[in-house]
Amino acid sequence: MNSFIEELKWRGLFADMMPGTDEQLNKEVTTAYIGFDPTADSLHIGSLIQIKILAHFQQHGHKPIALVGGATGMIGDPSGKSAERNLLDEETLLHYVDCLKNQLSRFLDFAGNEPNKAELVNNYDWMKNISFLDFAKNIGKNITVNYMMAKDSVKKRFSGDGSADGMSFTEFTYQLIQGYDFLHLYQNNNVKLQMGGSDQWGNITTGTELIRRKAQGEAFALTVPLITKADGSKFGKSESGENYWLDKKKTSPYKFYQFWLNATDEDAERFIKFYTFLGKEEIEALVEEHKTAPHERKLQRKLAEEVTVWVHGREEYEKALKASEILFGRSTAEDLVSLDEEIFLEVFDGVPQKEVAKADVLGINIIDLLSEKSGFLKSKSEAQREMKGNSISVNKQKVNDTFTANETDLIDGKFLLLQKGKKSYFIVKVI
Repeated sequence: MNSFIEELKWRGLFADMMPGTDEQLNKEVTTAYIGFDPTADSLHIGSLIQIKILAHFQQHGHKPIALVGGATGMIGDPSGKSAERNLLDEETLLHYVDCLKNQLSRFLDFAGNEPNKAELVNNYDWMKNISFLDFAKNIGKNITVNYMMAKDSVKKRFSGDGSADGMSFTEFTYQLIQGYDFLHLYQNNNVKLQMGGSDQWGNITTGTELIRRKAQGEAFALTVPLITKADGSKFGKSESGENYWLDKKKTSPYKFYQFWLNATDEDAERFIKFYTFLGKEEIEALVEEHKTAPHERKLQRKLAEEVTVWVHGREEYEKALKASEILFGRSTAEDLVSLDEEIFLEVFDGVPQKEVAKADVLGINIIDLLSEKSGFLKSKSEAQREMKGNSISVNKQKVNDTFTANETDLIDGKFLLLQKGKKSYFIVKVI
């Protein structure tokens, strides 16, 4: 069996392939592509598997092409959708295309003169000059409506399993346009394989059929499973339904790191195979080590490290790690003070805060600061009682009743973190 397919199988990233795919990959350096529709100005972690498949493909000596769907993005892929997407205006779409091109260039090797260096293409470049009549005459006549209706992405929308409105002609043509992409890349870029999620099987095989009928050629399909959590719930969204984006302006590296760190044991064991480039023996050793001391969460920590470094780089990972350790008490006051405002407020998201004049914070006795100046504690007597019980901390460090804050105690020059016991926090914002 081809080494690339073996890699996918042991990682649990193989769903299906057309007969002959294995032989094609063993025969020669093969060019394959995966499409990414520009539905936003960033990809999210739902796209990481597709990116990783292309990266593995390149590491095994083959040539990957990442297609950004400037044309197909105008229509919207009906696969896995119960309702039609809102269409984007051209200016927004082209902006999204540029953003995705920049993002994808971080994950694949586009440099050098190697025969398997990666390429980026945009299907709008070859679709923009094709008229509707030309497309209908030269492409549409090669695929029957019966063939298109048999695809799962179409059948589900017409069988009541989805939108009561069925499917527009616009979405119905999506598989033909994606099929034409494959034909164009087959004829112009020597692409012989299209890969994607298992929900893309119908669209991909429409392409292989079009290549067979229109170009009398042979092309292949390979799909990977759609990723869910071990409990069957949707992967890649927060509890409130928000996406975790690959752009740090939309999802901070700290939140990104926390997402992977909070994986269950069962998910971490699957995800470390899916989302890292660690080898089989190293992963198996990690899994066994984790089972002997699951409370240490070594598997989750390694998973979070590997994926965060891959997506955001080592420096951003180190910042996220420092912030995480602050939250769980494995850090110094200096670490906390060095945090910038954005990360600090993310670490202590939801903690009540109050703006207090600088003159009422710096140089003020801690008892007064805890009570009448900040309102964190109800009275001086409560503050004194908690102080005697040794339960008061400032910036995660225990203090006594002689403590007064100064300029060097301020986090990013403007915050002071008060704490009672282990879990009761309060943020003073100095103005």
